[in-house]
Amino acid sequence: MSDKEKAFPTLTRRGLLKGGAAVAGGIVGLGGFPYINRLAVRAQETPLKFWQFYAPGGPVASQVEWFEKTVADWNDSHPQKIELEFIPNSEYISGPKLATAFASGEGPDIFIISPGDFLRYYNGGVLKDLTPFIDEAAKADFPESVIANRMVDGKIFGIPMEVEPMAMYYSVKAFEEAGLNENDVPKTWEALLEVAKKLTTPERFGVMFETQPGYYQNFTWYPFLWQGGGEFQTPEGKSSFDSPATVQALKFWQDAINSGAAPRQIMGAGGHDTIANLASGYVAMQNVGIWGISQLQSNAKDFQYGVFRLPTPSNGKYVTVGGGWAFVANAKGRNSDAAGEFCAWALASMDQGSVDRVATWCTKGKSDMPPRNSALKAGGGAFSTGMIGKFAEEIHPGTRAEPRVPPEVYKIISDAIQQTQLGGADPQATATSASQQLDAFLSSYQGAPIL
Repeated sequence: MSDKEKAFPTLTRRGLLKGGAAVAGGIVGLGGFPYINRLAVRAQETPLKFWQFYAPGGPVASQVEWFEKTVADWNDSHPQKIELEFIPNSEYISGPKLATAFASGEGPDIFIISPGDFLRYYNGGVLKDLTPFIDEAAKADFPESVIANRMVDGKIFGIPMEVEPMAMYYSVKAFEEAGLNENDVPKTWEALLEVAKKLTTPERFGVMFETQPGYYQNFTWYPFLWQGGGEFQTPEGKSSFDSPATVQALKFWQDAINSGAAPRQIMGAGGHDTIANLASGYVAMQNVGIWGISQLQSNAKDFQYGVFRLPTPSNGKYVTVGGGWAFVANAKGRNSDAAGEFCAWALASMDQGSVDRVATWCTKGKSDMPPRNSALKAGGGAFSTGMIGKFAEEIHPGTRAEPRVPPEVYKIISDAIQQTQLGGADPQATATSASQQLDAFLSSYQGAPIL
């Protein structure tokens, strides 16, 4: 038995789902999925399934169009066909549908994952090595800060389609009604809460942070930990969660709720939904990422809004987090070579069509910073004007890559956020307890490096 087989023994479906179905991403691991071997010829007769939450039938027309065109272009020039399968965002991100599918032997051939969920699938033996499908020039086209959390031992297992830094959005109308303008944009945590109170009315909350547990909530909370110099582990692999930086970050989100300026309940699809929360008037300021630009452009064109950098604690420095989704292939799918070739063809070829595809996604399909140097150049003025230009100039330079963590680490941090933000738990006691749990897990962890 190999070291990897010892570290990740075959799990039953019940074991895979134990304790995790109630929270997004709370499933504890993957391993030993049942698959049926099929002849390559038969595989080509059946389209490969591509799971994602954009198309067909997604809420943003430009994103639907990009995905449909990408797959149509591939199908027009390759014998192995691909079929898009739309999974609602709430089920894909906030539910166990993807992991449940793999546990039952019905996992998709191609899917998308964020860095936060990378180790669940890599450690479970699910991810196809995409390195053979990417030439050296294309590899060099991805900055190390973008591609590193999709790599293990120098091999690429996921190809990023975007970089999505977090920021604060605000309603111009709400500011004006409160007698505020762009000069009143808060630069510190303390100022943010003060402005949020001024913006709060019986019908509207002043500011919003994600309250639903999941990888996304952790992702949005990390910058507030980092701004005070905090980390969740040391370079030696031990917990560093019990720190003043952790405590103040937990307390900041707790204070926002306790002040009455931030809601406990999020509208629409979640904290990433600007239409149901900011544009609707439910909140005056929203902590959300660069994708909010395309959401508002597509579904609330007349809504006037502004964007500003994440405020910082008095003892800290500016940093934000840059997430983003990546194409990955199922190593045990019906035709994993074709799936891997598709991922590279779509996002990681030096062919101009691939470069333009990434640039188009980041400027027209969605609204993101590009993960490739060539796509940044191809996008031209789109990355220097308007709201995307503001992100490129003011917000993105402080971006740090989203951490990749195993499900157990995610869950410990998620519980700490939830217990303090909504449960009223003491931030210091919570940080201490969580740190002890992290140490207990990290002491025996044997998977790919946590980054």
